[in-house]
This record gives sequence, C-alpha cells and structure tokens, in this order.
Amino acid sequence: MPVTDVQQDLDNLTLTITADFAAPVERIWQVYADPRQLEKIWGPPTYPATVVDHDLRPGGRVTYYMTSPEGEKFAGYWLVTAVDQPRSFSFDDGFADLDFNPNPNMPVSTNAYTFTGHAGGTRATYVSRYQSVEALQKVLDMGVVEGATSAINQIDDLVAS
Repeated sequence: MPVTDVQQDLDNLTLTITADFAAPVERIWQVYADPRQLEKIWGPPTYPATVVDHDLRPGGRVTYYMTSPEGEKFAGYWLVTAVDQPRSFSFDDGFADLDFNPNPNMPVSTNAYTFTGHAGGTRATYVSRYQSVEALQKVLDMGVVEGATSAINQIDDLVAS
C-alpha cells in the first residue's frame, strides 16, 4: 500500500499523510492534473468522485461530488492557491452544497501536496491544515484518515494501468 505514514497533530492543526509510489513524479502529477484520472482516486473506492470543473492553476477552482453506495451526493471544492508543476500544488478544500456553494457549517482545510523523487519513484506528502482543533477533530470523527488513505491507495492501480 502506498500510504506509509499518517500523522495527526492537534497542536499544529495538521493532518499529514505520506505515500510512496513506484512511478515518476511527472506520472503522479498527471493523476491530479487530469480530471478523469482525479475522479478515479479522489474519493474512497465506495464513494467515487465526479469532477465537474477542473482549473489547476493559481486562482483556479476544482468542483466535485462523491456518490455514496446509496446514491447520495456529497459536494466539495478546491480553491487553488499555488502550482509548481510537477512538484506541488496548494489549495483550500471545502464542503459545498450540490450547486458548489461553500457550506459555512463545515471545516475548510488549507492543503499542500508535494511530490519528490524517492527510491526510484515518488514520495507524496499531503498536508492539510485546519483553522481550529474543533475543525480538525470534526473531520477526524467523519473518517478523513480512513477515507483519504483508501483514496490515495488507489493511485498504484491507476498508474499501473
């Protein structure tokens, strides 16, 4: 499994996931840069994602929804803040209604995804920072660690196909 480490730091309000892939940095970058590939790994396997808008550049917006096994849809968005292709990108990730309006009752995380060459492949470091302990705890209670880990672990099969 690609995910090698998960760190929850309530003092610094961060969740950090580290994963190692047997593919070059440029290939892992493509997973996030191509909306059709992103759909295959953004949600956990039982909650597949549909990417509606995909503008991976500073100031851009990505909108998506995940569909539960029962057919219920859960929407979200990224507001892209920085891009250093193919090494990293940063974005704010929030929950939304089905028209992609931000849900003010749910946490927004500030994220930095970094891809570096490592052991003949890529080490990806996913850092999510929350505005408060309560916000981080809310997503932890919702299963973000399990969901994110299972989503990231789908990347190996995608890049191998």
